[in-house]
Amino acid sequence: VEAVHLIADGKAPRIPQPTEGATYEGIQKKENAEISWDQPAAALHNWIRGHDKVPGAWTRIDGQVVTFYGSSLLDASVPTGQELVIKGASRPGLVTKNGLVVFGNDGKMVLVRNLQFEDGKMIPASKYFSADETTTLELTEEEKKMAEDIR
Repeated sequence: VEAVHLIADGKAPRIPQPTEGATYEGIQKKENAEISWDQPAAALHNWIRGHDKVPGAWTRIDGQVVTFYGSSLLDASVPTGQELVIKGASRPGLVTKNGLVVFGNDGKMVLVRNLQFEDGKMIPASKYFSADETTTLELTEEEKKMAEDIR
């Protein structure tokens, strides 16, 4: 009760909280989440996982920013896949049926499951080379009439 009265009267002591021992980290910004490729696979995995979902760990592929989501360490033989040149990486990544395999400077592997492009489009990493394929929707005469009625 005494503390409430001190606050109400504007006489409560104000003691600044010490920063020593504080564990709060400020909000991460996208520009600070770029992947540094000169690291072992475990560090790459932790960087990607630590920035998953916000702001998202990113790198440049074919001149555009690509954000990586859903990483895991891969402890197996090098899988077969289509090579993907990643800016700054010492070795090209591999687009496999399970996702994008990237390599740390220790030769070990990290599997990335999803990729997001600058335009916001997210795809499974395994579909990187088929992402540009588009299909056209063909409507039957009945569907065209229904679309016109709706319009």
